[in-house]
Amino acid sequence: MNHEFLLEIGTEEIPAGYIEPALHFMKSAMGRKLQELSLSHDAILTAATPRRLTLCVQGLSACQPDRQEEVLGPPKKAAFDSDNQPTKAAIGFAKSRGAALEDIRIASTPKGEYLMLVQQHKGEQTPIILSRLLPEFIISIPFPKSMRWGAFRASFARPIQWLLALFGGQVVDFAINDLAAGNTTRGHRFMAPQETPVTDFADYLAVLRRQYVLVDMNERRAMVDSEVTKAAAEAGGNIVADSDLLDTITNLVEFPVGVKGSFDDKFLALPPEVLITSMRVHQKYFTVADKSGRLMANFVAVNNTRIDDRQLAAAGHERVLRARLEDALFFFKEDKQRRLEDILQDLSGVVFQAQLGTMLEKTQRLEKLTAFLCSRIAPDLLANSVRAARLAKADLVTSMVGEFPTLQGVMGKYYALHQGETAEVAEAIQDHYLPVRAGSELPGNIPGALISIADRLDTIAGCFGIGKVPTGTTDPYGLRRHALALLHIIADRSFSLSLSACIDEALALYNDRLTEERQQTAKAMLDFIRGRYMNDLISKGIAQEAVEAVLSTSFDDIVDCRKRIDALLSISSRETFTLLAGAFKRVINIIKEHADDQVSPDLLQEEAEKKLYAAYLEVRDQVEPLVREKDYAQALEKILAMKEPVDAFFDTVMVMSEDNRLRKNRLSLLAAIARLFLRIGDFSKMYTLSAQSEV
Repeated sequence: MNHEFLLEIGTEEIPAGYIEPALHFMKSAMGRKLQELSLSHDAILTAATPRRLTLCVQGLSACQPDRQEEVLGPPKKAAFDSDNQPTKAAIGFAKSRGAALEDIRIASTPKGEYLMLVQQHKGEQTPIILSRLLPEFIISIPFPKSMRWGAFRASFARPIQWLLALFGGQVVDFAINDLAAGNTTRGHRFMAPQETPVTDFADYLAVLRRQYVLVDMNERRAMVDSEVTKAAAEAGGNIVADSDLLDTITNLVEFPVGVKGSFDDKFLALPPEVLITSMRVHQKYFTVADKSGRLMANFVAVNNTRIDDRQLAAAGHERVLRARLEDALFFFKEDKQRRLEDILQDLSGVVFQAQLGTMLEKTQRLEKLTAFLCSRIAPDLLANSVRAARLAKADLVTSMVGEFPTLQGVMGKYYALHQGETAEVAEAIQDHYLPVRAGSELPGNIPGALISIADRLDTIAGCFGIGKVPTGTTDPYGLRRHALALLHIIADRSFSLSLSACIDEALALYNDRLTEERQQTAKAMLDFIRGRYMNDLISKGIAQEAVEAVLSTSFDDIVDCRKRIDALLSISSRETFTLLAGAFKRVINIIKEHADDQVSPDLLQEEAEKKLYAAYLEVRDQVEPLVREKDYAQALEKILAMKEPVDAFFDTVMVMSEDNRLRKNRLSLLAAIARLFLRIGDFSKMYTLSAQSEV
């Protein structure tokens, strides 16, 4: 028989960012635990508000199934003596399992005869299991920070105030600290704080809805969206879409009520990003825009209670916001009094990294590294790129960025435009911080892209150069994120760059600040970036065999690497390539450490090896120009012509001849063919993929 299990953990207000990860853990951990306990069930549902985390397991079995266990004991020869009497080993085995000697039998196994005990275990009742399981389950829920309360040792995100636990409508008997589980929940803290009994999940949802708590997160999110949309319409505008803020507000309230507010038009002189940040980050307010998308002097707040006097509620929000905007307007006016060029020296007081110096020193390296990159990618943009690199970090010492750190780069753009810098320079100052996270927007112009690459290369080089290398899950300087960002920018812009040369330049600009040996550091950096590139491609669904086939031979220009990977993938499903990949795997295995690829034509005796050498020369002359032009697809088409001569060679020629000269010459021929193939990739690593595609 199956029943519903309902658990509610009632707490003081849990931070909004803790809630969804906690629910994910509760659902997955409970599912795993029930499976381990052989308790069948249907769907596992979750719900939450700032004051409660809720789990519902539908169709949970009333008890474990009965099971039979076969336990092997000691070998028969150790269990009985020469008189066929049980030894201490046999007696101890029976005693350890709570059985009599008469219950033991002999079982034949592949290793011989052993004692065996067959025991019947009656399934335990689910309420008993839950009462034992739940205290540990609840305390194991992970949070970024937990706290203890009172004199108790158990910790949680916030103090637990009540526990509701029902199985089949009956209370599950357990306690945490001195708090026993019951059958009651609590409504809204202010509008319905009383305890109310519930019978099941459907009743639980209905009871809380009547008590001004929308515990279903999707329902509450929809109501937040409806409330703010309605409030914005009252102002004659639309909410500026912000799904992250919508999610945050959903986890801050139990009964959302939208409140329209306004502010003085003079604050519209601030950049839109400043207004949005002031309202969104600090006050959790939604911004309002007109039909053309321009911000209006309005906002929408979300209260957690019913409001009798909306004007009074709005006035409170307006008073708080006005103080914040007055500060922002003051900072904006003050910052514009000084040119970015004039405040650069203030960066000497901002530490980049204790061993690597200040942000002023980083800026100086950034200028030089950007110039290095620009000279190779877009020499005609050198002046604007270097100028933007020089000013890129200046806004870090402005009052506005000091107050709103997330506006770094954004304020630099506005101040640059105000001071007469070109639009390209201003945009590059803002864009060099992009992307801010994986999959987010990339720099919009080439100078911004080059500065972003230079900035990240400088950070990676500096950290690797002083031994601050990511290990396991530890990456305090975000170097993995920086590596992915520069790879994505290079790929997006199709910049043909030698990563090795860029790394060498980045390391050289640190002069004597680095403590690690430079050549080893450069190799470690390149290997690190290669690893990020490989993982990134594989995570996007690119066949691992193709990625490894290319990156195992060379990794320097990622645009070139991707062209070779794509060329291999485009041809990998063809039967000819499958067979050639298999043959090449054999070539690699045979030549091993043989490095000489100089063939002596006069030592070619067998007809098959002569034909193979002739085919090699013909294909080499066709392939090398194509490789230089990076036309790898056509190069592979030419290489496919090698299949039949290679097959014939292996069918009729003894490579490992007893004649040392013939053996070395044949190995050199295979080494020459291998060297040609490796110009594109190690085909031997593609054999598995090719064979799979054939199946």
